[in-house]
Amino acid sequence: MSLMKESSIPELPLISRGKVRDLYDLGDALLLISTDRVSAFDVVFNELIPDKGAILNSISAFWFEKLAPVLPNHVLSTQPADYPQFLQKYSKDLEKRSMIVKKARMLPVECIVRAYLEGSALKSYQQDGCINGVKMPDGLVQGDRLPQLIFTPSTKEESGHDRNISVEELAELLGKEMAESLEKASLDLFKAASAHAEKCGIILADSKMEFGLVGDDLVLCDEAFTPDSSRFWVKDSWQPGHAQKSFDKQFLREWLETLDWDKTPPAPALPQDIIDKTAARYREAWQRLTGRVWNE
Repeated sequence: MSLMKESSIPELPLISRGKVRDLYDLGDALLLISTDRVSAFDVVFNELIPDKGAILNSISAFWFEKLAPVLPNHVLSTQPADYPQFLQKYSKDLEKRSMIVKKARMLPVECIVRAYLEGSALKSYQQDGCINGVKMPDGLVQGDRLPQLIFTPSTKEESGHDRNISVEELAELLGKEMAESLEKASLDLFKAASAHAEKCGIILADSKMEFGLVGDDLVLCDEAFTPDSSRFWVKDSWQPGHAQKSFDKQFLREWLETLDWDKTPPAPALPQDIIDKTAARYREAWQRLTGRVWNE
């Protein structure tokens, strides 16, 4: 599989190039293409991670299908053979790394569910013993399992970092009924995904989800429980008190923390060793979750 820094479909209007995904307008639907770009701390790197886009897209496709009974999603097709005829000449580029999805009115928030103490939740807990305003027991350490799942929504900012908001602020933003629907959907999806991951030897520590409306129906959109949107830990080696062995982007973040870099562009160059180890973690996440060996 060839590396893809950015896609090119001249016949279609390009709606956006995100940190990883390129989005094209198909009229009554959207074409979503996952590239091999990688970002950390909201900065996109020049180097590409082999297979990353295809694995991310394939993991999302796996979860969208598996979790459809919990909540509908926006996927129409993940098979280029089913795409419109004019896209067939791009089938080699689109294979495994694309999907056609319904147009949805995207809600302007990210819905994060946390089961373990890590990341911004750890920083918040160390400051005041709370996570998103919810008081936690004293004495928790990095990597500890939380006494209950915590729903921590955030804004989606056009520029700069997203901002954590309380459930009350979410209700003010979207209305009480929608805020409650988002919390329930997020928790239900997380519980179902976590139960499957655990059978595969993976702890789902936390994950962020995005939702939209198709008509009046709430649907899961964008990506689903990928190494870019979730923390996947090795169940057998889990031990609170330090960073956990992971199958996600956390490995890259931890390496970047060792550098003298202020987390603003330009991004530092990624050595080949770090690229290879990051790619290996994405491949292992796929293999564990699906029981299938990744091949090009």
